[in-house]
Amino acid sequence: MSDPGVGFAYPPQEVSWLKRDVLLFANSIGCKSDELHFLYELHPNFSAFPTYPLVLPFKGNASEVVDFYSTQKAVKIPGVPEFDYRRLVDGQRKIEFLKKLPTTSAGKTFQARTKVIGVYDKGRPGTVLETQTDLVDTAAGDVYTRITSSSFFVAQGNWHGPKGPATQNFPPPKGKAADAVMEHQTTTEAALLYRLNGDYNPLHATPEPGQKMGFKGAITHGLYQWNNTCHAILRKFGGGDPANIKEYQARFASPVMPGDKLVTSVWRTGEKSGEWEEVRFVTQVEAGKVCLSNGRALIRHAPDDMASQCSIRDENTPKMAQSPYIGQRVSYNGALCTVRYIGEVAGTTGSWLGVEWDDANRGKHDGSLKGVRYFACHSRSLTSASFVRPTRPADRPQSFIAALNEKYVSETPQAENGAPIVISGKVAEEMGFDKIRRVLARLKELKIVILDGLRVASATEDGEGRVAETCPSIVHLDLSRSLLERLGPVVDVCSELKALTRLSLNGNRFQGITSGESMLGTEAAFRGVIELALGETLLSWEELSRIATLCTSLTTLAVGTNQLTTLPTVGYRNLTSTLTSINLEYNDFHAMSDLASLTALKALRNLHLKGNSITGMAAPGTTAPIFPPSLQYLDVSYNDIQEWSFVDALSAHFPGLAGLRLAHNPVHDKHGGETKAPSSEESHMFTIGRVASLTSVNFTQIKPADRTNAEMFYLSRIAKQLATVPESAEHTILALNPRYAKLCKIYGEPDVIRRNEVNPSFLEARLVSVSFRHEGKGQQKTSRIPKSFDIYAVKGIAGKLFGLSPLRLRLIWETGEWDPVAGYDERDGESSDEGDSVLVEAAGQGGGDDHPEGEDKYAKDKSGRWVKREVELTDGPKQLGYCVDGLDVTVRIEMA
Repeated sequence: MSDPGVGFAYPPQEVSWLKRDVLLFANSIGCKSDELHFLYELHPNFSAFPTYPLVLPFKGNASEVVDFYSTQKAVKIPGVPEFDYRRLVDGQRKIEFLKKLPTTSAGKTFQARTKVIGVYDKGRPGTVLETQTDLVDTAAGDVYTRITSSSFFVAQGNWHGPKGPATQNFPPPKGKAADAVMEHQTTTEAALLYRLNGDYNPLHATPEPGQKMGFKGAITHGLYQWNNTCHAILRKFGGGDPANIKEYQARFASPVMPGDKLVTSVWRTGEKSGEWEEVRFVTQVEAGKVCLSNGRALIRHAPDDMASQCSIRDENTPKMAQSPYIGQRVSYNGALCTVRYIGEVAGTTGSWLGVEWDDANRGKHDGSLKGVRYFACHSRSLTSASFVRPTRPADRPQSFIAALNEKYVSETPQAENGAPIVISGKVAEEMGFDKIRRVLARLKELKIVILDGLRVASATEDGEGRVAETCPSIVHLDLSRSLLERLGPVVDVCSELKALTRLSLNGNRFQGITSGESMLGTEAAFRGVIELALGETLLSWEELSRIATLCTSLTTLAVGTNQLTTLPTVGYRNLTSTLTSINLEYNDFHAMSDLASLTALKALRNLHLKGNSITGMAAPGTTAPIFPPSLQYLDVSYNDIQEWSFVDALSAHFPGLAGLRLAHNPVHDKHGGETKAPSSEESHMFTIGRVASLTSVNFTQIKPADRTNAEMFYLSRIAKQLATVPESAEHTILALNPRYAKLCKIYGEPDVIRRNEVNPSFLEARLVSVSFRHEGKGQQKTSRIPKSFDIYAVKGIAGKLFGLSPLRLRLIWETGEWDPVAGYDERDGESSDEGDSVLVEAAGQGGGDDHPEGEDKYAKDKSGRWVKREVELTDGPKQLGYCVDGLDVTVRIEMA
């Protein structure tokens, strides 16, 4: 399962800019007069400085000055505590340049799309929030830049969240002099100019806010020195060409005062990936503190005399490290794919690689181009494939041991350890992080290892040592989204991890699972695994089951998003007695009969089917299965269940069912035709009333009083339906409500009142008999009023009847119906085995209907309360016939 908050998407923010905006930005970060390609709109190579997207979330669509504080809105992230954004400070920014930014957004619509990629509980110091913001052309879907931000909620930790990975550091090379030292003298007006880009925080303009925070006065924007340093590095090493920088990042370390001199030291590390060379840097105030640390950029170097030419270079890249082959797993700039074709493409010259991207939205076709089928993809997406040249530089694969060291071995602590982290003048002490890094560096003590996306292709390489000697204590291992092609390396790693109980292999593309691959030693390697995740692997059910049966103690299996349409009968072996929970979310099942083979799992307790396309119990020509009584929890949320007959059938086909999640289905979410109650409340009551065994619905526990209320509510609705048909047709209604007879035995038969039909052409059909009741006078009077009269006229009649001024009256229609006030909307959260078990057990301990003490207790709880539904007839031209139901109504008169 994902960590709390991960994947949460903020509302998209539309952004725009003009040429004037990019000219202002270039001026504000220190571009020089010999860089006219950034400063003059008629220059033949006029370009936006590549880091300009950093200011767009501040600017948005505004072309005028905005109130900074009023635009800062805290957004609640599901699954994590509600943090205090007043104590939020910036930690680090990284930007990746994916496509050249146009000098104006005119003619296109751009959005800044932000999602959470991690929320990490650092204990007493606070909580780290990591987000990813993509600048997207909404029409074409192109991503221009990707910004990864790390923010810190000061002193807001200890909420038992994930600790997160060790911070990746990029210190200057030891014992090596800087390759360049660059100085920049800021002016006292630097922040006043930079703020015009859209960041209008008063902290950078007037001294009062800064003085209250302990500074001498206004301070510069943290992003001012961040952008200024990027400009200096691109100018020095990349010839000022925007195409010569691929990535740039730095950590905010301390504040800068307007007028301070900035000194940036840059080191070339010699580490290259194709044409891109890594440089590291540190920026500090002259003779003072470091203000930017952990600096790193990927630069394509240009001759020194190119500083003002801004020439655009072609990408001439080296070949792949080895000859490509079909089935090879490759990573290009972090995007994983599998080679499906090698050869020529009609209409072009030279050889191509046909690749299927793991991200099915990244490609341009499905392996067929201009009517020619070159290869077939495993994904059903029409945009999962592309052709790339074999010379395109690929990311370097690595071993499990190398990835472990990359992720968890801490580098040298920062020179300014303990210095405040500052963004926009807000200060947070970086307390305790070195201790965390030291702990994580003790690989032998690591119990949870997450190597998701770290290009793991093998267990070990020569000279790296054995896994058992390096990290013997691992309990939970995540090797998701790797470059693994076979299961063998996973077996090699797991065979040396004797404490392993949880294994995640999501997003891999394993080959040879059911044929041609030896499984010798696999059962011994997986013997202790009780939780296995194989989501997004696009394996068949036979392949998934074979891997699962190798885990002889397996209790939990997660195989979501695998394009499964049916589960054929396979040999479940040990799983029939060990497997208690299976997650089949976001596949493509259409009926419960598609999962009939699961009835062989006699210990199955929880079944998760969220996000499929289930419409009913049985597909045409099949029989609905009966699942074992052990199955207590079923999640069918976000499906396409249209009819209540599905819910009625649950008792017969899930005899042990106690917990159900039905939300976000048409049958649950649509508004009822015979009631004006909110659909979520009505649906909640109907679900409880229709299934006698339920003890929880949509994460809400059902108490004895709740069941009584729900069943009585359901019974009254059946009575209303019966009243709409003649007595001879009652059987048609009862067939749709199979629990009617049972409920009548418990609560007695309801009154079914059938009104004689009135010919709509008669005057009687156009009159409403209104019984006015005045509690203050203790009087009740009746008047027959045409439906076409508006509420003003109705008030006039009421005033005349009781000798009162119509303008002082309030008319309240007493509907005679009861509504629940519990708020039966689905609780926030996602379906989980742990939560399901808690709900089922807690509900099971709640007692039965024959416990008077329990009923008294629950009667005080909001979940058992009902209120009479009343509707005020407000002044207006609306006709009486549209405001009330029926031809006989009661209206209470109150004095305004």
